[in-house]
Amino acid sequence: MSESCNSRHFSWLMKSCRPNPSDAKSLAPIHQPSPVASSASTETEISSLPDDLLLECLSRIPSSYIPSLAAVCRRWSRLLLSPYFLHLRRRLGLLRHSLLAISAVESGLFAAILQFQCETGGWRVSFAASSSSSTCFDGGQVGLAHARAVAIGSRVYVVSRNSVLRYNSWMGTVTVRSPMLFPRKKFAMAVVSGKIYVAGGGGGGSGVAAAVEEYDPQKNRWRVVAQAPRRRYGCIGTALDGVFYVIGGLKIVNDLSRAAAAGAAAAEAPVYASSMDLFDVGASQWPFWRFHALRHRTGGGGGALGEWRRLRSPPLPPQVRLDGTVRFSCVGVEDKVAVVQVVGCIDDLLRRSGRSERGLRESLVLVYDTAEGEWKRGADLPEVISRAACACVEW
Repeated sequence: MSESCNSRHFSWLMKSCRPNPSDAKSLAPIHQPSPVASSASTETEISSLPDDLLLECLSRIPSSYIPSLAAVCRRWSRLLLSPYFLHLRRRLGLLRHSLLAISAVESGLFAAILQFQCETGGWRVSFAASSSSSTCFDGGQVGLAHARAVAIGSRVYVVSRNSVLRYNSWMGTVTVRSPMLFPRKKFAMAVVSGKIYVAGGGGGGSGVAAAVEEYDPQKNRWRVVAQAPRRRYGCIGTALDGVFYVIGGLKIVNDLSRAAAAGAAAAEAPVYASSMDLFDVGASQWPFWRFHALRHRTGGGGGALGEWRRLRSPPLPPQVRLDGTVRFSCVGVEDKVAVVQVVGCIDDLLRRSGRSERGLRESLVLVYDTAEGEWKRGADLPEVISRAACACVEW
């Protein structure tokens, strides 16, 4: 067809738009559907949407409405708990890393969330479960004195000596899960590839400290995956790039006669504070590692390669020290902020030292900004939260 247009072509186009009197079909009236029939045929209920479209809609809902949405039906609850829902909210920029503290008192379990991006900068406390419900801890004794907490998405796993609780930070629900194979306390714990790994600790023989346990949240099952090269008590754990780091702690000596024969030499070196073991989860082994880092040059042209640097001391009150009397935990929140949550009975510490000062909080929150290199005082924990297990969650 030619690309040029003249009057003859234009008249043909106009005639094609007008109805042809000799064509019966073109003269047939157009029936407009009634408003009732139109709404019934064109409107689509949200429940009839496929899962992917429904998730696209639900992922844009504010976080405060998520518990109500989960109560609509089982299908919505299943979709809200799916990893894809978390992925969508993360892609939309609706998730922020927050500090969560969960604590047990006589009346039940309480959880508190602190968002550093929030302008108010305060804790938001929620009631998790009552002590009279089926949820119990440590065989009926409600307490988290030696518990560890890690987060997988919105779910926080609180692991204690004889019990494991799963707390959903979005739904506010608590579920009892299978306990560890070896009851232990003051152990190291971290998450690698969606599974929880536990090492170290004590409370039941040599096998406890040596066994490395793996927990599969999907199967709700624990299993022993390795034996640690060193038995540590009071250690801490973290994970990076598929490697489980077990850091610090005290050396566990099982052969007392040999320790007594060693005399003072054995008593002077019970600490693993300056060492750490690295467990490669993929290879299921404890390999040899070499620390490698880029050289940071100073003004004189030199520089340090992989050295430890002493940080400025946190702004603690003069009556409080980070020692065995005060229990504290360290939680990383996002890439540039490390949060230290100090927990302890300061009144007991003051009584031991003969002081009678009052008005001090039992719990302090100190924030270290790695970008600025400065400590800041965070919002104190609410009074209902004491001796809490802490973790970083996406909220």
